[in-house]
Amino acid sequence: MLNFNEKLAIIESFPQLQRNDVSLGRINFQFPDSVTEKKNIVYHLHPNGNGFVYAGELAGYQKDKKGMVNIREFSAEDLRRIIDESIQSLSPKTIEEEAIAGEAYEETWINRDNQTLLLVEEEDMWNVYAGLNLDGTFNSYGEAIQYLDEEGFHRLS
Repeated sequence: MLNFNEKLAIIESFPQLQRNDVSLGRINFQFPDSVTEKKNIVYHLHPNGNGFVYAGELAGYQKDKKGMVNIREFSAEDLRRIIDESIQSLSPKTIEEEAIAGEAYEETWINRDNQTLLLVEEEDMWNVYAGLNLDGTFNSYGEAIQYLDEEGFHRLS
């Protein structure tokens, strides 16, 4: 388990986040560029090492009703990953994502190396894009999900 100072160093390594000291020695970190009302990425990081990270838009985490994940037992790698994924989930679409998906249904998928793929429903097909490049086309959502799972990706949003 990481101690408070180790967690703090990891969180402060994200330049997109702004520190906000709150009561009882706790610290929040906000993402001012969030495309939603949700700005707190890290909530109530406490000197005892407890704290929460917002994962409301993420799949694969055990969240409370506010979309927060307790990070008390997180490793350094897990903490970096969830913060990065949270920031990405609340960030504006990239130019590539906007150009590809437009108003179509889309999901962002990420792997352990923080590589992302975009899954887009287009004319009864499911296309997977790596940036602007088409990576694969599938007849069903299930086939696309199976491919992404096999390649080590999980849904970000």
